Amino acid sequence: MNYWLIKSEPFKYSWDQFVKDGKTFWDGVRNYAARNNLKAMKKGDQVFFYHSNEGLEIVGIAEVVKEAYQDPTTDDTNWVVVDFKPVKALPKPVTLVQLKADPFFADMDLIRLSRLSVGAVKATEWKKVLKLGGL
Repeated sequence: MNYWLIKSEPFKYSWDQFVKDGKTFWDGVRNYAARNNLKAMKKGDQVFFYHSNEGLEIVGIAEVVKEAYQDPTTDDTNWVVVDFKPVKALPKPVTLVQLKADPFFADMDLIRLSRLSVGAVKATEWKKVLKLGGL
């Protein structure tokens, strides 16, 4: 299993809306590195849901339920979407400030590649974020 992080601006699509919807496809990715990460995702992979711009925190865990397929919002075949379902909210959101303050996370995609909307998460990072989040 691999681990990932997806970012969403809460005013556009929040964790609460995701939970209410019960499932969504992740569309609108127009960065090749982020697109490649979507293509690498496998059914069952676990994903952190991160509120960007507002909040700046990891708020929940999602799961890949359908692997990459053509983004239905564009005719350009370069772009894909992945389907996710919510798994659970973190009891304590993990803030970007917390992560940046801990040298352990210095190489995490979220820190190193701050503008990347879909990033990889190492298993060791995943476990430590879960601990910080109260799981």
